[in-house]
Amino acid sequence: MSRKARRSFAEHFTNDNKRNRRNNDNTINLQDYKRFNKRIELIPRNLRQEDYIANLQDPNKSIVFATGPAGTGKTMLAVLAGIKLLKEGEITKIVITRPAVGVEGEKHGFLPGDLNQKMEPWTRPIFDVLHEHYSVKETARMLEEQILEISPLAFMRGRTFKEAWIIADEMQNATPSQMKMLLTRLGDGSRMVVTGDVMQADRKEGENGLLDFDRLLSNTYSDIIAWTAFDHKDIERHPAVIEVLRIYGDSV
Repeated sequence: MSRKARRSFAEHFTNDNKRNRRNNDNTINLQDYKRFNKRIELIPRNLRQEDYIANLQDPNKSIVFATGPAGTGKTMLAVLAGIKLLKEGEITKIVITRPAVGVEGEKHGFLPGDLNQKMEPWTRPIFDVLHEHYSVKETARMLEEQILEISPLAFMRGRTFKEAWIIADEMQNATPSQMKMLLTRLGDGSRMVVTGDVMQADRKEGENGLLDFDRLLSNTYSDIIAWTAFDHKDIERHPAVIEVLRIYGDSV
């Protein structure tokens, strides 16, 4: 083979390898591997988080409630607990639900795209946590295979979830009938986390499903339902959040 032919072959081989590296979905970036395969640990930053994490990790607590202001870790810890169980093979799917709007008979037709895309504005805080442990491509595949499922609250009637970790977020905007419907969706091997901030409720006390169930639970005792109530002293977000709340006159 002539020198020119060898050079041409080498250039073709090099360019072909570059194309293969660009197109090969199985190529592993070491930094991504470290990022998406890091061990998940739920580490409390205060006593109420310690109580909440203990409830999340207790398999005997089928339903865990967490209420309180933004920045206390309600949703973040619920998502992390679900990812941990999924990676350990204890569950087969994570289900995400919430009231999309603060009125009865919520509709999802005003946003473009499929149901997942319509719900994206409301599920973004949850996916922010998920994307710390899964790539965008992985979460897309998990949605396609229903390992991750977005199920708007209005569409959950009649469902039964088995071997699932159900995260019901922002439930201060649910009605009492919606709350009852949600809490009866549990099937074999499933657990549920219900979060909300009653100070940000769009519903009055008599129409508020979170407040209504809190009242009902206070009159009875349950071994399998747990409740952690955070307050402003438990905020672990940026110090400016506490300062803003103080300026607005909220007790901190």
